[in-house]
Formats: sequence, structure tokens, C-alpha cells
Amino acid sequence: MIRQCPISIDPSGRDPHGEAALLRELGPATRVVLPGGVPAWAVAGHAALRRLLVDPRVSKDAYRHWPAWISGEVGPEWPLSIWVSVQNMITAYGAEHTRLRKLAALAFTARRVAALRPRIEQVAADVLDELAALSPTDPVDLRAAFAHQVPTRVMFELFGIPESSWAMLHKIIKGFFDTGISVEDAQQNAIDLYETMAALVAHKRANPADDLTTGMIAARDDESGARLSEKELVDNLILLFTAGYETSVNLISSAVHQLLTHRAQLGLVRSGAASWEDVVEETLRFEPPAAYGFLRFAVEDIDAGNAVIPKGDAIVVSFASAGRDPEVHGEDAAVFDITRPTRGDHLSLGFGTHYCLGATLARLEASVSLAALFGRFPDLALAAPGRRPAKVESFISNGLLELPVTLGDASRNDVEIEV
Repeated sequence: MIRQCPISIDPSGRDPHGEAALLRELGPATRVVLPGGVPAWAVAGHAALRRLLVDPRVSKDAYRHWPAWISGEVGPEWPLSIWVSVQNMITAYGAEHTRLRKLAALAFTARRVAALRPRIEQVAADVLDELAALSPTDPVDLRAAFAHQVPTRVMFELFGIPESSWAMLHKIIKGFFDTGISVEDAQQNAIDLYETMAALVAHKRANPADDLTTGMIAARDDESGARLSEKELVDNLILLFTAGYETSVNLISSAVHQLLTHRAQLGLVRSGAASWEDVVEETLRFEPPAAYGFLRFAVEDIDAGNAVIPKGDAIVVSFASAGRDPEVHGEDAAVFDITRPTRGDHLSLGFGTHYCLGATLARLEASVSLAALFGRFPDLALAAPGRRPAKVESFISNGLLELPVTLGDASRNDVEIEV
């Protein structure tokens, strides 16, 4: 990779860790150019991210704190505009963020998430039953057939989304995270997204039930709408669904891939020397479900150590750089090790006020799914050991495009892939 400043962020996300290592080497803050020619700063390294994520001088509200958005210099024609045009708790600042987060947090209390375990276990078992009907020796894409199925079915139930909307939502979310998408496709995807979510809200108003969508509608409709505007309602539903969907799919598929390329690590879990929760934490550190956090803005000048980020400039945070920071995880930070003492010392689900609301659910879905998968298919193996699977085309989402495996009776391989 050529060292240059500013660094052009690769929209395809082909080498997130190579890019992250370069940014980390260049210092806490580096000038970058985002897809579409939008200038920004990338903050890299564990310590720099941790400071930035709790800094009150950093906002995610483009309407208040990004002059380029306010003036129209960057607008709806930018293919990534959906990431800043939405108005939900993740893009809110200060008291507005607190207000919106409190409403959504009611659906993700520790007790409510814990109560979902039996249902997650049943969903995983149902999906595995479907896999068991397939040939034990023919390749199957485990991302599509398992890692994708379990969390999305759980989310569909949690939100009360009718099956008639499933296919369209799958298509929309794929486009949402495609950071190389064309302007035309991005604009059509935004139209489809809002039409689909508006139809969902209308359906749930007519057919209320014990689900997250109905609960959010109740918050909107109470007190003559004073607590939640219609746009906030739809935009928060978009956030909660897309974030819960993509994070868990990437986490589960990455964990399976690492265990199948590091068989000794899988052996530690099977022997009881490590747990599935250890696997989940090390995967979060090693392959964060999001390579970058997108997008923040400097409310005032911020001294990042090696540079001053001027007031109003855009900022992306490199979760990939933090996860493999040698200053925290040692010189072997680029090695997958579920017994690593610092496996839980990551920022992959955020930190501070914007810490992932669904973090507990994502961890639960992943640990339950992994235990069920390897329990049902102890001979699970990579269909093409030694070949690096293609990644999703996104610099934000960090996941595998596919994960070809054989379910059983295939000889086990201990071939490890360089990462």
C-alpha cells in the first residue's frame, strides 16, 4: 500500500487490516478521503479511539455540526448520504441522544435479552435442522445458510416484521452497507428503505403486538407525538434493525472461519479450556464487525496529539486499527488467540455514549449459534482450506461475502490462512 496523505479509503474494504495498520502507523489522526471525494480525518489506535469516543466535543449530528452538510456542499447526491441524513439516536447529540436512547433502551434491557435465549436456541436448532437435510460432503455457504439466518430471524421476530417484507429488507440492507454503491442505486435504495419501513409502521399500527416496532410506535404516538417524531420513529427502527442484523451476521461467520482455520483454538473450546464467550470476544477484537465507525464531526478544534482536527471536520474511527493495536494486545496482536488476556479489551462495539445498544444480544446470538453449530456438526470443515474467502464490498462492514464449508465426513484440515 502506498503511503500518502491524505489516504484514500478503499470503498471495497478489500484489506481492512492493511489499511488500519497504515493509519495506526501514521499516528492518532490522519487526513483521508472518503468514497465520493469527501475529506475527513481517520482516528486510529486503541488509546486515540477511546479518548475520541467519550469526547463531548465530538458529535454525530450532521445537521448541527457538519458545515459541508449544512451548506449543501455534501448532499443527497453523495452515495453515502443515508449514513448522515437519518435522524436517530446514533446521529443525535447531547440531550437529543439521551432522549432517543432511553426510548430504545427499553427493548434491550439485560432481562429482556436474557429472556430471548430459549427463542434464539430454538431458531438456531431450526436452521441446523434445515442444514442437516443437505449433503454432508457438498459445499454450502455457511454465511448465507446459517450465520445470516439465525440473527435475522431473531430480529424479524423481535421487530414483528411480516414475512412478506423479508426479501426486500435483505436487499435493502445489503445496499445500505455497500460503500462502493453508485449514486443512482444508493438513492433508489433509500427510497425502497423508507417505503418499506413506512409500510411496516402502518402495518403495526393496524396490527399492534408484543414487539419492538409496536413499542416504538407507542412512544411516538404517546403525548401527541411529543416524545418521538414520525421521522425519528422510522429512522430509529432503521438503525436498530440494520445494526442488529449486520453486526451479528459478520460476528458469527468470522468466528466460524477463524475456528476452522485455527483448529487448535477450536480444540480448546471442546476440551473446556476456553468458552464460546472467549471465542466471541476474541473474534470481536480480531475481526470487528465494523471496520470503521461512520461518521463523526468536531464540535470544536480537537488536539489529537499528532494533529489538530479543525472544528466542523468529519471524522471516521478505525475499529480495525484498535483491535490489533500492539500497544494493547502485544506484538502478536495479529494472531487469533481465544486465551489472550486482553481479548475483551476491544472497542469493536463502541464505547461511551454511543456504545452498541444491542451488544448483549449480539454476544448472546453468537455464543448460542456457535455452540449449536459445532455441537450439531462436529466434522464441520472449510470446503476450500487455505483459500481466503472474499469479503463483503464495504469499508464500513467487515465480514465475509461467503463461507463455503462441508458439514460432515470431510477430513479435517489444519491449514491456517495468513491474515
